[in-house]
Amino acid sequence: MTSLQLAGFGASIFIGVSLGLLGGGGSILTLPVLVYLLGINPIVSTVYSLFVVGTTSLVGSVNYMRQQQVNYKAAMVFSIPSFLAVYLTRNYLLPVIPDPVLATDAFVLSKDVAIMLVFSVVMLAASVGMIREQTGPDNPAQSAVPFDLPLIAGDGILVGVLTGIVGAGGGFLIIPALVMLVRLPMKMAVGTSLLIIAANTLIGFWSGTANLPIDWPFLLGFTAFAVLGILLGTYLTRFIAGNKLKKAFGWFVLIMGVYILTRELFL
Repeated sequence: MTSLQLAGFGASIFIGVSLGLLGGGGSILTLPVLVYLLGINPIVSTVYSLFVVGTTSLVGSVNYMRQQQVNYKAAMVFSIPSFLAVYLTRNYLLPVIPDPVLATDAFVLSKDVAIMLVFSVVMLAASVGMIREQTGPDNPAQSAVPFDLPLIAGDGILVGVLTGIVGAGGGFLIIPALVMLVRLPMKMAVGTSLLIIAANTLIGFWSGTANLPIDWPFLLGFTAFAVLGILLGTYLTRFIAGNKLKKAFGWFVLIMGVYILTRELFL
């Protein structure tokens, strides 16, 4: 195993830890780790990312379920339009995107590069959401307000399309929606977000593997390290406030997004 491969598997633990602590954001690192550290094709990496993020989020959500920190009604209302969008994106939108996406005499934009460019923009948007302070109601009783169904459904569709294209969980969009539109306390928003991410990404994975050979020994091994990380992350929530870490992690994601954008365009 090369040093880059060792770094990739080590990074998978970090991805899990950040998911456990923050309820989102960690999944944004899965694709660049698979592409740049482990040398996997971007299109294949988006499929692998769906499995890693989905399995890891599902394991992490169990701890929140035990603490009764998952709002199942909100999860269902958000998930139905979201996983429909994931399915349609993986099966009907991605296959019709041409390769190359754009070709002129002076410039060729391949499908692989286009995916990474879209992903870098997603990272930049995610970093802004994490750097800005997100607060939720301290009193869970405040969450008993009517759902704004059109806005929640619209956000769910946006997350589903994002998940389908780049393999990210979209927690940076889900958590603010749960806090602001559903008025969930932050901890319950994190637990609910993990369940929504798990449903979206696992549906996306199983709907996108029909014609793709899967290296199961590698994928299961990589995922196992991420699961170990999320178990560690959920344990650390007893001692570390995730909100305090989110801003620092947001700056890290911002730097990574700028790096990917620069690498794909100029290097």
